[in-house]
Amino acid sequence: MCDTCGCNQPDGAVTITKIGEKNHDHSHGIGDKTHTHQSPASHHVHTVTMEEDILLKNNLTAERNRGYLEAKNILTLNLVSSPGSGKTSILERTLKDLKSEMEFYVIEGDQQTSRDAERIDTTGVPVVQVNTGTGCHLDSTMIRTAIGKLNPNDHSVLLIENVGNLVCPALFDLGETLKVVIISTTEGDDKPLKYPTMFSAADICIINKTDLLPYVEFDMGLCQKNALKVNHHLEFFQISATNGNGLEKWYDWIRSQVPVG
Repeated sequence: MCDTCGCNQPDGAVTITKIGEKNHDHSHGIGDKTHTHQSPASHHVHTVTMEEDILLKNNLTAERNRGYLEAKNILTLNLVSSPGSGKTSILERTLKDLKSEMEFYVIEGDQQTSRDAERIDTTGVPVVQVNTGTGCHLDSTMIRTAIGKLNPNDHSVLLIENVGNLVCPALFDLGETLKVVIISTTEGDDKPLKYPTMFSAADICIINKTDLLPYVEFDMGLCQKNALKVNHHLEFFQISATNGNGLEKWYDWIRSQVPVG
C-alpha cells in the first residue's frame, strides 16, 4: 500500500505512552503483507502487496472501536492534516476554552517525540502519545490500545490528532465518529484538489490561520469551492487558533455534537 513512505512497520516500531506515567508498553500496528519471489536465473523480483487484507483487518478493529465508543456515548473526532497546519494549537485552545464544560481525552499521533502530548498535558486533559516510528498514519489497533490506557468516561469527547499526512490517514478508519480535515491559509487554496481522497473522506473542514490572510495569496472562496467539488457535504469553519477568530462557531458545533449525559 505505502511501502515507499514507511508503513511496513518493524517489530517494536510503535510506542504508546500514557503521558505522566513512567511505565509504557509497545504495540504493533498493521503493516503491509508483501510476498517477494526472486528467480535465481533472471534475478527478477515479483512483489504482490495484499492491500485488501490489510484494510479488512483494520476496518474490523475500527468497528470494534466504534461499537465501544458509541456504547459509552463518546464523541470521537479524528483530526487530520499536513504537517504545520496548526492541529495541536487548535487542540490546545479548544481544550483550554471548553474543558470546564465537558470532559476531554486526547490521543496524539507522531512518528517521534512526545512534544505535542506534553503540550496537551499542560492543559490538564488526559493524553496518550502514539509514536508510529517509520509509519505515516495511525491505525485502529493503535487507537484500541490507546483507548485502553485512557479508559475514557461515558459522555465525553475523544480527540485524535493523527500523524501529519494527507494521504494514508484517509484510508484508515479508526472507529471515529467524524473525520476533521484541517488546512491553513499558508498551504494554498488548491489543497483539496491535490488531496481529493482526504477531503472526500472528511466530514468537517477547518481552515486555520485566517489572521494571515492579508499576507498570503489564498482565496477563501476558491478553496471552499475546490473542496466542495470533491465532497459537497463538507461543513467549513474559518478560524485562527492564534487570535481566536471564528473559534466560537467551532465550539458551538462541538457543543451540539456532545452526547447528553
